[in-house]
Amino acid sequence: MAGLLKMAKHRRVHDSAGKKLLDNDIKQYINKMQILKNLYQVGGDLNGITFDLQGALWNDGNSYILKGEGGLIMFDCGCGDTLDQIFRNMKYWDLNPDDIRYCFITHPHFDHTGGAHLLKKRGVKLVAIYETADALASGDERCAGYLYHKKFTPVEVDLVVSDGETLKVGGVEIFVGHFPGHSMGCTAYSFEHENKHMVVSGDIIGTLLAGDFGWDGSIDFNKKIYTESLRRFAQIDMDIMLPGHGLIYFHKPQWRVENALNSALIQWR
Repeated sequence: MAGLLKMAKHRRVHDSAGKKLLDNDIKQYINKMQILKNLYQVGGDLNGITFDLQGALWNDGNSYILKGEGGLIMFDCGCGDTLDQIFRNMKYWDLNPDDIRYCFITHPHFDHTGGAHLLKKRGVKLVAIYETADALASGDERCAGYLYHKKFTPVEVDLVVSDGETLKVGGVEIFVGHFPGHSMGCTAYSFEHENKHMVVSGDIIGTLLAGDFGWDGSIDFNKKIYTESLRRFAQIDMDIMLPGHGLIYFHKPQWRVENALNSALIQWR
């Protein structure tokens, strides 16, 4: 289903009033972007919600939108070249891109942050931990543009947060957890939603069916630090984990983290 909306425009039908409608199979796929009420996945090329380049499955990380009081909260923003697709996905759910107030960034890699400078131009406040903020301001190899043969556009983060900090934005309390290893800026954001403990994990955990760990080619990848982060991350009791790529974990996500920790202890010691 890669290039969902590009494919959809070739499969439109028209009702008698001339309104364009998506075929049922496309509608059903788009419907899967709603995770819970007021919580949506709006980007991610691995499961076909967005599309960057032919044959590329890792160019565009998962992006999420949480509808809060008085505005929208975004988590990661993709590579930038798909931002128009993300906005179209949002509009399907009557989510206005102009209502995005904050974008919380999980780590500085291009596939998660390439669109950050575009959001900032729209007045969106960027939120990140210091290590990520520093990388984004520099735009250096920590942003991993070399992996995608693209040049990262440096951008200043508006709000630098710290490990253990809790922010209240849009009526939502968001807890910040720093779990370096995949990159030194790896951050998880957790919040309560519909009586469930939600965790946006970025690439702390590897993509399901593609390994236990985040990509190890990052210039600041560190196995020892990563292992300790997995040990701490495995202690978090979560109901749903929203990863940086691929499918969402709705059932016992902590088990997935524990499996990753087990793999690290076996392979990296």
